[in-house]
Amino acid sequence: MAKKFPLHPKHPERICWGCDRYCAADAMACGNGSDRSMHPAELLGDDWYTVGNWGLEVEADAALRDANGKVLER
Repeated sequence: MAKKFPLHPKHPERICWGCDRYCAADAMACGNGSDRSMHPAELLGDDWYTVGNWGLEVEADAALRDANGKVLER
């Protein structure tokens, strides 16, 4: 079973997002390449999951979070 993919990780730069192992960027065990795979939020911005079909089950209020991941009032 795959791990739940985080929408807004606190420090995405510390992890390789290339597979379900989520290895530390300096200790990749899967041989995913010489460099880590970036989290989509690093590439596309914090609202990356709102565009396209990523196949993720998103919480109803997940889009109402600030840059620090805190839930905003409706």
